Formats: sequence, C-alpha cells, structure tokens
Amino acid sequence: MKLSTDYLEIMRPIIALEDEYPAAFVDPMHCHDRTQLLFASSGVMSVTTPQTSFVVPPQRAVWIPAGTMHEVSCRGPVSLRTLYLERSLGQTPSECRVFEVSDFLKALILEVVSFEPLYDVDGRDGRIIALLMEEIDRMPNAPYGAHMPSDPRLLRVCRAILADPSDPRTLDDWAKVAGMGRRTFTRAFKQETGMGVAMWRQQVRLMEALSLIASGDSITRVAFEVGYESPSAFSAMFRRTFGMPPSQYQMH
Repeated sequence: MKLSTDYLEIMRPIIALEDEYPAAFVDPMHCHDRTQLLFASSGVMSVTTPQTSFVVPPQRAVWIPAGTMHEVSCRGPVSLRTLYLERSLGQTPSECRVFEVSDFLKALILEVVSFEPLYDVDGRDGRIIALLMEEIDRMPNAPYGAHMPSDPRLLRVCRAILADPSDPRTLDDWAKVAGMGRRTFTRAFKQETGMGVAMWRQQVRLMEALSLIASGDSITRVAFEVGYESPSAFSAMFRRTFGMPPSQYQMH
C-alpha cells in the first residue's frame, strides 16, 4: 500500500487507488499520515495491529486511523480499493474497525476511485465525498476481529492460536505456555481481551474459517481444518456468530 511522494502531496480530502495483490502478498508493519479505508471487492485480507487481528472478507471494509501501525496480508488474490483520507474528514473514529458495505456505499467508493487526481472539491465530486463520509459513519461494525493483549506472556498464547486455530491444547496447557497459574492466566486474559480463552479461540477459528471459505475451500474441509468435530457443529456456531450460514461466503 505504498504511494509515490508526488501522489501523497496532492491536496485533496481523499486520495483513491485501485490495486490488485497476488496470493501470499504481505505488506509488513507500517503506518500512514492519512486515515486509510481498505475495501476488498474480491478476495480476503488479514489486517493485524498491535491491538487487534482482523479478517476482512469480500465486500467489507476496514478503517485504519492515521498513525496506526498495521500489517496487511492476502491469503489469495485480492482486488482492493484504497482511500486515503485527511485526518479532519468525517467522525474519524480513533480505533480500527471492520464494517459492512452497502451497495450504495460500494457505488460511492467505486465512483471516488474513478475521480481525476485533481478533482473538483467544490462541485459534484466534493458532494460525493461528503455523502461517502456520511454513509461510512452509518455502516455497522462487523464481528471479524479479535482483540490482542499487551502482556507479552498472553501475547505468546494468542500468537500460537492465530498460527494454528485448530490447536487442541487445554486451558491448563495455555497457562503453562504463558508461564502463569491457571487462575491468574484466565483472569488476566479476560481483562486484556474482553473474553475467555475458549471464546477467543472460537472467534479466531471462525475468522480463519471465513477466510478459507471465501478463498474457495469447502465447508466440510474448513470445519475440520479449524478444529470442529463436525460440519454441522461448525455451521451452527458460524451462523450464531455472523448471522448467516457459511455458504453465504463461498465463492460463486
């Protein structure tokens, strides 16, 4: 997501780019002076910050405030629309969020991407920018993230789960990995992540599953891949969490 210096110097409220990224592309930890909106029109991105790990399915977007360190990786090919926004634009929430993208907002994003670099801020283009920001503020958050702890002992556990969501280790096992007593570990984990270890791992499993399904894997294979004992149990939990069956995320 690197821009040329000349392009960064354009004095416009939004700078928009259209990018295609190959499978296994990784943009290492970095930050931008502008707030960034990443919209995946196809493909699945993972976005990791020091505070949260997100998966961004197709037709969703992630908001990354200016100055936020983040890494972007692509499991398969990703077709991306990127907006770089002035810090003063809109409500500019101070934390990253993944949100739903309505058909109307998608049309606005695509329209802004088509603007000439020196578009007319005081005319039609400027009014579309204002409407775009209003629509972004209206979009509901999507449950595709897991909060990361700051304690390095807990972070060691979370990184191990992210690396292998199907890891079957027990609560006692994870406490040993952290080098903490079971009670201290469970209390500290919940304080820092907002949920228990089992719930956090479940969220990560479902995020991994969503990424695999959207990349073309079968639901049955994904269920076992992320550690569920049956496709039916997986599908039930997926529906409870995301409000729709996993088949809705399959490639068509």
